Amino acid sequence: MKWKKFTLATTTQAVDLVSSMLDDIGIEGVEIEDNVPLTERETKGMFIDILPELPPDEGVAKVSFYVDDDRDIEELMKQVEEGLDELAVFTDLGQRTISASETEDKDWINNWKQYFKPFTVDDILIKPTWETIPEEHRDKLLVQIDPGTAFGTGMHETTQLCIRQLKKAVDSGTKLLDVGTGSGILGITALKLGAKEVWGTDLDENAITAVGENLEANGISGERFHVLQGNILNDPSVQEWAGFGCYDVVVANILADVIILLVDEIPVHLKQGGLFITSGIINMKEQAVLDAFAKNPAFEVLEVTRQGEWVSVTARKR
Repeated sequence: MKWKKFTLATTTQAVDLVSSMLDDIGIEGVEIEDNVPLTERETKGMFIDILPELPPDEGVAKVSFYVDDDRDIEELMKQVEEGLDELAVFTDLGQRTISASETEDKDWINNWKQYFKPFTVDDILIKPTWETIPEEHRDKLLVQIDPGTAFGTGMHETTQLCIRQLKKAVDSGTKLLDVGTGSGILGITALKLGAKEVWGTDLDENAITAVGENLEANGISGERFHVLQGNILNDPSVQEWAGFGCYDVVVANILADVIILLVDEIPVHLKQGGLFITSGIINMKEQAVLDAFAKNPAFEVLEVTRQGEWVSVTARKR
């Protein structure tokens, strides 16, 4: 099947209204291109340490959508034009030109899977459920992770840095808090390494489903991995749910700027002598993270490890 791609040249101020109009007439999967910089709040909620350098925002945008050949294209475009006519009364649509092109059929939901292959972190094999175990890795500790479309595969350097620190820190009595748990890869790896139980928090509601599915893929009971959607930094209910003074290890593979904030929150959740393992730190922000730890007398930095451009900092609660 071939798909037709339609791209509307419009203004940034009209993007939301155009997207809503397209949704109303049954068009899903809208793609938006503009040069509007992300806000500080947006970057803190995303895994972005280096922002792309964009051209100046001149108020123009492109809104693209895909239509398959089975649809009545002429009738659909008539509806689109009528919708744009209505919007033009309330907002500036700019050029309002629509260009069309054809694209080959793709499984947009599953196409990313071709890039997720089994990989190892020392003696641990991490693979998606749809891949077989490579013969040369059959002796390794197996962790199966299907990230879905919402979370990363775990191949990133920062995840590997955290896993290597967990290997040193986890034993059969470990109770672990995974802040920003995502697919659950770090918590599940900790359980595979022998941890007693894991508690995880994440801003994304998809984490709850992802963790549940990955626990099942690894044959681990959901009673050993508790997960909650919410922000442990500023939500008292999440802080109370997590508990105080009860963790042997806290791990956070997030953003450097978020880790800096967590340095003040995490001590109340750790036992004395407990470890805070952090990563997601680009090397240019390493010193800022170390400065944050240095300012908090509750922590003593034990180790700094690096892989590529990324850094992991492990600290102990005094």
